[in-house]
Amino acid sequence: MKQNKILKDYMKSNEINIEQIINDYSGYVYTIIKNISNQKFTQEDIEEIISDTFFVLWKNVNKMNENDKISSYLSGVINNTIKKKKRKIKEHYNIEDYENVLQEQKKVEEIYENKNKIETMEKALENMSKEDNDIFELFYYAGKKGKEIARELNITEFKVKTRLYRIRKRIKQSLEKEGYRYE
Repeated sequence: MKQNKILKDYMKSNEINIEQIINDYSGYVYTIIKNISNQKFTQEDIEEIISDTFFVLWKNVNKMNENDKISSYLSGVINNTIKKKKRKIKEHYNIEDYENVLQEQKKVEEIYENKNKIETMEKALENMSKEDNDIFELFYYAGKKGKEIARELNITEFKVKTRLYRIRKRIKQSLEKEGYRYE
């Protein structure tokens, strides 16, 4: 089994065959990283940790004993490399990411509040006459002017303006009952 090989098996002419170690242990290293990291690293981070692991092995081969198991050594290097990587990620935590989350949360709160306001307005409109509802919808939803509404409903423009004033006043009172304040 490849994982039980010792450093002596990869030595030729007092030099380590790092390419062979990489070929034999890349899958092993990748699996350990995935298991330890709990899916917190991107694929790019994992590749960087793999590279760093084999670089540390190559750099420290002279400090190792010929009878050391490579798999054991790599496991220790992987643990240390992951710890360094996690510290580095924490150091480079971007405050803008947190601000974006807060802004999104504010947007959600605004959407919820607007939804509640709309529901309150709809309840107030339900309690109004058909003519008031028609005036409101033509003015606010259809974007028609007072004169156009007056012609369409066969009433005076003054009556349209008066009704709009009263409708707005009733809606404002309904919103204030629900805790919304306007100045």
